[in-house]
Amino acid sequence: MKVCFIGAVEFSKKALELLIEMQVEICGVISNTNNKINSDFANLKPLCENNNIAFYDTNNINQKETLEWISECNPDIVFCFGWSQLIKKELLNLPKMGVVGFHPALLPANRGRHPIIWALALGLQKTGSTFFFMDEGADSGDMLSQKFIDISYKDDAQSLYEKVTLTALGQIKEFIPALQSGHFCVQKQVEKDANNWRKRGMLDGQIDFRMCSRPIYNLVRALSKPYVGAHVLYENKAVTIWKASEKEYQLNNIEPGKVLAIEENNAILVKTYDGAVLLEDHEFNTLPKLGEYL
Repeated sequence: MKVCFIGAVEFSKKALELLIEMQVEICGVISNTNNKINSDFANLKPLCENNNIAFYDTNNINQKETLEWISECNPDIVFCFGWSQLIKKELLNLPKMGVVGFHPALLPANRGRHPIIWALALGLQKTGSTFFFMDEGADSGDMLSQKFIDISYKDDAQSLYEKVTLTALGQIKEFIPALQSGHFCVQKQVEKDANNWRKRGMLDGQIDFRMCSRPIYNLVRALSKPYVGAHVLYENKAVTIWKASEKEYQLNNIEPGKVLAIEENNAILVKTYDGAVLLEDHEFNTLPKLGEYL
C-alpha cells in the first residue's frame, strides 16, 4: 500500500514519524516550509530528507502542479493529517482507496474549525479523535476509526493536544494493518447529530471580565500554547494571558474588571461577574495599579 502524506503541524510530524517506524511505503509528502497559518506548524522537510522521502512544497493542495506531482507518486491512498484547506474532488478521486483525514473531535459532532480550542473554551468534558474517508464536505465522510478522550478541569491546549496525539497515534497503529489487508470497516456519520464550529477571530480571544470566572478560565486555557494566547486590553493594547485560575471573592458590590491585588510573581487578581480570576502568566510590560480596570 503506497501512501502519499499531507500535513504541516506537530501532529502531522508525529504521525509521519510513526508511519516511517512502521515501515509503511510512503511515496511522497506534501507540506509547506513557509507556514503563517498554523501556530503549531512543523516543518516536515528535514524528516523527509533524513529518510529519503520525496517532498513537495506547496501552499495550495488543489492547484494543478500539486495534483500532477501527487499523480506521479501513484499512491494507493492519501493521508491528510493536519492541513488547513478543504480538499477538492480532483484530489479526492485520485487515489483508488481514497483520502483519509483526521479531526480531533467526536464526529459528526463538532466539525469545522479549531476543535481543540472550542472544546476547552466551551468547557466540554469529552472530545475525540476521528479518522475518516474524506468527501467534498467538511469532516463529513465515513469514519474509519474513532476514540473518546476525556477532558479534565486542569487540561489546557497543550495537554489536550498531547492527549489527542497519543490517542490518534494508537489508532494509526490499529488501522494501518487493516488498510493494508483490505479488511477494514467504516461507519457513516449521522447528519442529524452534526454541527459545525466556526472560524475564530481576534475578538474571540479577548477576555471580558463581565463574564463569570469559569468561562474566563476556560478561554485562557483554550488559547494557551501552542496557540496564540487569550488577551486583555490595557492602555489600548492587547496583552497576552497564558495562564489563569479561578478564585473566590465574596464582595458583590465590586465591579467586574477591577484589579483587586498584585500577588506573588506579579500575578494579578481581577474581579469577575461572580468572583475573581488570578492572571498568573501574562505579558504585561507595566503592571496595572491596584484599583485600575481591565
